[in-house]
Amino acid sequence: MQTTGIHHVAIICSDYERSKKFYVEVLGCSIINETFRAARNSYKLDLQIGKDQIELFSFPNPPTRPSTPEACGLRHLAFAVEDLEKTVLELQSKGVEVEPIRVDEITGKRFTFFQDPDALPLEIYQS
Repeated sequence: MQTTGIHHVAIICSDYERSKKFYVEVLGCSIINETFRAARNSYKLDLQIGKDQIELFSFPNPPTRPSTPEACGLRHLAFAVEDLEKTVLELQSKGVEVEPIRVDEITGKRFTFFQDPDALPLEIYQS
């Protein structure tokens, strides 16, 4: 298999309007396209963040996601940022709780975690 990169990350949310507001107003994603799929009673929101894309889906009554640190499966989504402290302060000013900054023992880079409205772990990583 030869790939040219990751096309998008898909996220399923429990409260579409709350998650849409979080990803657009708090994280600063741009809306590419918003589609209501009547047959599924579901929204699909295509978002742009930097050069990358997030697909935000809503479904009626989605099961909760295991959010424990070592749950099997995709662990978290990490965003590269140039100024970690500035980003932390910006998130906190918008009411987002952010964990203390840590240092990656392998790369020496600084990072921290916060959560989306459904407790999906999100990371900001000093680029």
